[in-house]
Amino acid sequence: MDRFNFSRVAALVALAWVGLLIGSEAALAQPFQTQAPHAILLDADSGTVLFEKAADEPFAPASLAKLMTAELVFRELQQGRITMDTEFTVSENAWRKGGAKADGSSMFAQLNTSIKISDLLRGIIVQSGNDAAIVAAEGIAGTEENFARMMTERAREIGLTNSTFRNPTGYSHPEQKVTARDIAKLAIHLITTYPEYYKIYSERDFTWNKIRQQNRNPLLADFPGADGLKTGFLDESGYALAGSAVQNGQRIVLVISGLKSMRDRAAEGRRLLDYGFRAFESRQLFAQGEPVGEAQVFGGDRRSLPLVSPKPIRVLLPRGSNEKLTARVVYSGPVKAPVQKGAQVARLQVMRGEAQALEIPLYAGEDIHTGTLSQRALDGLLEFGSGLFRRAFTSLTERG
Repeated sequence: MDRFNFSRVAALVALAWVGLLIGSEAALAQPFQTQAPHAILLDADSGTVLFEKAADEPFAPASLAKLMTAELVFRELQQGRITMDTEFTVSENAWRKGGAKADGSSMFAQLNTSIKISDLLRGIIVQSGNDAAIVAAEGIAGTEENFARMMTERAREIGLTNSTFRNPTGYSHPEQKVTARDIAKLAIHLITTYPEYYKIYSERDFTWNKIRQQNRNPLLADFPGADGLKTGFLDESGYALAGSAVQNGQRIVLVISGLKSMRDRAAEGRRLLDYGFRAFESRQLFAQGEPVGEAQVFGGDRRSLPLVSPKPIRVLLPRGSNEKLTARVVYSGPVKAPVQKGAQVARLQVMRGEAQALEIPLYAGEDIHTGTLSQRALDGLLEFGSGLFRRAFTSLTERG
């Protein structure tokens, strides 16, 4: 039997379950179905998962990879290393590999010309230009390979744990894989972190080199409130779409991949968004600053720490349902003192049946100072005793 950290499991079992019961019986809405092999639908504000299908199975991102490319450009802008007027030169590599003759989407950049960042971004976002993505990558990192390493490193920093990037374009590569959940997280990150640049995703067309191209996102033309994000296509992974729309102050983000045609992609995108806006309503679980649970503390002037959220915790449920929810606080504990008020120490997971509806961070509700010598000694004895129990338990399970 494999070893496992029983200390952490024991702490979670003892502290995790938070009483959440909405209604007395489960009255589930009719299950939604989609022909997309990979799909996820999220309420952007609360993070509630409204629908998912194979959301953690990897697939080739195609041009959805350009969302990560744009993120790195946005970050360079935000940190002042470049400006919208900074110019990058079109290399022969970018011209040959991503240009018009490469049989892919292109902004028709001309060899050895210089292009401003403001135009390159529109080439990447509106026209899905492979040449624009390569020019930006080379301008920032020197080579596509260096830029791809930056993409994966940055992906990990913002919480995309199951995605790996090998080029800025989305061209097929056996090691370049993403998940629908990660792309949805990336979309929400772009929306919330770079609102001034995110507006480009809603632009309907862009003209470069006297060639006018329409935005490839089908939602912009016919779904109310749609304002982004990106399409993609590869033979190996089919037609993909990351989309977002706002209605009555609510933003919903969707990701689908594996569709057989552009028509199917557009239709499924509309169906999912319509389902999200029509079939769900918001319920508040905890008020801003209201204690959600407690974490055990080791070596502090208190034995437990209240956990709170800086904003109200809401979850979306099917309209009119009396569906049961369960929740648990997940952390690695006991938490060692001192702990500063506002430090992230745990996460709240809310389950709707067997599906995870919501996961958000929880923070220390107050300061925990280092305890007195006697308090620390007592905690040490308790931890020693639990350690003996853990070793005995592990010994028994390994022999079993």
